Amino acid sequence: MSGDPGAAAERTRLAWRRTALSAAAVALLALRPVVTDPTHVGKWIATSLIMVGWAAMVGIAYRRAKGLTSQPPRPARRTVPAFALIALAFAVLGGLVIAL
Repeated sequence: MSGDPGAAAERTRLAWRRTALSAAAVALLALRPVVTDPTHVGKWIATSLIMVGWAAMVGIAYRRAKGLTSQPPRPARRTVPAFALIALAFAVLGGLVIAL
Protein backbone atom coordinates (compact mmCIF):
# COMPACT_ATOMS: atom_id res chain seq x y z
CA MET A 1 0.00 0.00 0.00
CA SER A 2 1.22 3.47 -0.86
CA GLY A 3 2.32 5.87 1.85
CA ASP A 4 0.47 8.78 0.24
CA PRO A 5 -3.32 8.30 0.18
CA GLY A 6 -3.79 11.26 -2.17
CA ALA A 7 -1.51 9.82 -4.84
CA ALA A 8 -4.16 7.46 -6.22
CA ALA A 9 -6.67 10.28 -6.58
CA GLU A 10 -4.03 12.44 -8.27
CA ARG A 11 -3.15 9.68 -10.74
CA THR A 12 -6.83 9.16 -11.51
CA ARG A 13 -7.34 12.89 -12.01
CA LEU A 14 -4.42 13.00 -14.42
CA ALA A 15 -5.81 9.98 -16.29
CA TRP A 16 -9.12 11.79 -16.75
CA ARG A 17 -7.24 14.80 -18.10
CA ARG A 18 -5.28 12.62 -20.56
CA THR A 19 -8.49 10.98 -21.73
CA ALA A 20 -10.10 14.37 -22.35
CA LEU A 21 -7.04 15.46 -24.33
CA SER A 22 -7.13 12.32 -26.46
CA ALA A 23 -10.84 12.95 -27.09
CA ALA A 24 -9.85 16.41 -28.32
CA ALA A 25 -7.43 14.81 -30.78
CA VAL A 26 -10.20 12.51 -32.06
CA ALA A 27 -12.57 15.46 -32.45
CA LEU A 28 -9.98 17.42 -34.38
CA LEU A 29 -9.27 14.44 -36.62
CA ALA A 30 -12.99 14.22 -37.32
CA LEU A 31 -12.83 17.75 -38.72
CA ARG A 32 -10.39 16.74 -41.43
CA PRO A 33 -12.93 15.14 -43.83
CA VAL A 34 -15.21 18.17 -43.47
CA VAL A 35 -12.38 20.52 -44.38
CA THR A 36 -11.48 18.50 -47.48
CA ASP A 37 -15.12 18.26 -48.67
CA PRO A 38 -17.08 21.16 -47.11
CA THR A 39 -20.12 20.65 -49.35
CA HIS A 40 -21.19 17.29 -47.88
CA VAL A 41 -23.99 17.95 -45.37
CA GLY A 42 -23.82 14.48 -43.76
CA LYS A 43 -20.19 14.99 -42.80
CA TRP A 44 -21.05 18.35 -41.24
CA ILE A 45 -23.82 16.81 -39.15
CA ALA A 46 -21.69 13.88 -37.97
CA THR A 47 -18.76 16.16 -37.18
CA SER A 48 -21.04 18.56 -35.30
CA LEU A 49 -22.30 15.66 -33.18
CA ILE A 50 -18.69 14.63 -32.51
CA MET A 51 -17.90 18.17 -31.33
CA VAL A 52 -20.92 18.11 -29.00
CA GLY A 53 -19.74 14.73 -27.69
CA TRP A 54 -16.26 16.13 -27.16
CA ALA A 55 -17.65 19.04 -25.17
CA ALA A 56 -19.67 16.59 -23.05
CA MET A 57 -16.58 14.43 -22.46
CA VAL A 58 -14.55 17.43 -21.34
CA GLY A 59 -17.35 18.49 -19.00
CA ILE A 60 -17.62 15.01 -17.51
CA ALA A 61 -13.84 14.73 -17.10
CA TYR A 62 -13.70 18.15 -15.42
CA ARG A 63 -16.51 17.22 -13.06
CA ARG A 64 -14.87 13.90 -12.18
CA ALA A 65 -11.47 15.51 -11.61
CA LYS A 66 -13.11 18.06 -9.34
CA GLY A 67 -14.84 15.24 -7.43
CA LEU A 68 -11.48 13.61 -6.80
CA THR A 69 -10.21 16.67 -4.92
CA SER A 70 -12.76 16.26 -2.09
CA GLN A 71 -11.86 14.25 1.00
CA PRO A 72 -12.76 11.43 0.69
CA PRO A 73 -13.06 11.43 -3.11
CA ARG A 74 -16.63 11.09 -4.36
CA PRO A 75 -17.40 7.80 -6.12
CA ALA A 76 -17.93 7.79 -9.90
CA ARG A 77 -21.42 6.37 -10.11
CA ARG A 78 -22.62 7.64 -13.48
CA THR A 79 -19.44 9.26 -14.77
CA VAL A 80 -17.65 6.20 -16.10
CA PRO A 81 -20.68 4.69 -17.93
CA ALA A 82 -21.52 8.10 -19.46
CA PHE A 83 -17.93 8.53 -20.60
CA ALA A 84 -17.93 5.03 -22.11
CA LEU A 85 -21.18 5.68 -24.01
CA ILE A 86 -19.82 8.92 -25.44
CA ALA A 87 -16.61 7.15 -26.48
CA LEU A 88 -18.72 4.50 -28.23
CA ALA A 89 -20.68 7.25 -29.98
CA PHE A 90 -17.33 8.75 -31.06
CA ALA A 91 -16.43 5.46 -32.71
CA VAL A 92 -19.76 5.17 -34.51
CA LEU A 93 -19.79 8.79 -35.66
CA GLY A 94 -16.15 8.60 -36.72
CA GLY A 95 -16.95 5.58 -38.84
CA LEU A 96 -19.89 7.47 -40.30
CA VAL A 97 -17.70 10.43 -41.21
CA ILE A 98 -15.25 8.12 -42.97
CA ALA A 99 -18.03 6.17 -44.72
CA LEU A 100 -19.63 9.33 -46.07
